[in-house]
Amino acid sequence: MRATNMAALCLLAILAGMAAGEEGKLSSHATALADNSANLAFNLYHNVAKEKDLENIAISPVVVASSLGLVALGGKASTASQVKTVLAAGAVKDEHLHAGLAELLTEVSNSTARNVTWKISGRLYGPSSVNFADDFVKSSKKHYNYEHSKINFRDKRSALKSINEWAAKSTDGKLPEVTKDVDKTDGAMIVNAMFFKPHWDERFHHKMVDNRAFLVTRSFTISVPMMHRTGLYHFHEDTENKLYVLNMPLAHKKSSMILIMPYHVEPLERLEKLLTPKQLDTWLSKTEERAVAVSLPKVSMEVSHNLQKNLAELGLTEAVDKAKADLSNISGKKDLYLANVFHASALEWDTEGNPFDTSIFGSDKLKNPKLFYADHPFIFVVKDNKTNSILFIGRLMRPKGDKMRDEL
Repeated sequence: MRATNMAALCLLAILAGMAAGEEGKLSSHATALADNSANLAFNLYHNVAKEKDLENIAISPVVVASSLGLVALGGKASTASQVKTVLAAGAVKDEHLHAGLAELLTEVSNSTARNVTWKISGRLYGPSSVNFADDFVKSSKKHYNYEHSKINFRDKRSALKSINEWAAKSTDGKLPEVTKDVDKTDGAMIVNAMFFKPHWDERFHHKMVDNRAFLVTRSFTISVPMMHRTGLYHFHEDTENKLYVLNMPLAHKKSSMILIMPYHVEPLERLEKLLTPKQLDTWLSKTEERAVAVSLPKVSMEVSHNLQKNLAELGLTEAVDKAKADLSNISGKKDLYLANVFHASALEWDTEGNPFDTSIFGSDKLKNPKLFYADHPFIFVVKDNKTNSILFIGRLMRPKGDKMRDEL
């Protein structure tokens, strides 16, 4: 009897050890989708950046991936399989696609474990004639936490008001508006509304905030509150490409904000041409921990993109085509196409974060700091350190602020 109990206890100990080792480990399909969503991040960024007159960009590739998962769930045949083309996930089985995307999104958006504020809401709007199939409603809620709503665009003003009110409510008022207008009102519409606020691994000095000039261009300057701190950061100066790379860990160090900024004010196209997953990895591998005096705009920005055309250009051609789309899993009929994909984010950068490491104050470690003074347009990437997925990618071209008088 004792021997049996001992064997049972040993087995339990082995199983417990295995469970501890596996705890928090992503499944293989979630890991593959994390890598694929990182590639999607750069493809989508480049595609969006081509649009003229566009200033700030903010895209969450893992959230876009879940929107694509929703299309695959609602689609049949090649309309569904094109999602895998866009995600470069042809080898992933359907059930693994949905389970993997759900697992990835749950992992990276866990606000408690990561000590960030990240509210993500998704809603699929259909014309008032559509009837959502029960299976689709259950599956999309289970995997992607999507709500469903019919909307009547005959009264366009009322319909827009309803969409914007939903977005504002689901982000605690941080995102007051998704769109002022909708061109195509005869199909399905995906809307993502997000509020993202990083908490720094070491906070900025809340009393050291002052108004400074931000140079949108050489001839156009606006006044923004700027926050400052000096600390130890991973930093790289790429003298060949005349740019700085700063890696700022977020609280709990499970993700990082990477800032890529040219030496001087210039249009960002030159940097954007350099921007690939491989180049980012190269820059990060060259960063070294050293003292850096950081000055960053203390700003909030609201950015909304309709990604329908961008996703079509990346390969999602059928779902967005009224004549070819087969989204019959949504309603049981081939009566829908993907008319709009609104991807709207409110981002807020302020001084909040963990307490400073006071042990290095007054030491040689903080001597002769490098200067990272973000008073002109830069690119930012929020990278998850565990999954290597990209949580956000974007650029700050024009923060909110008053135009400053032109200096003579």
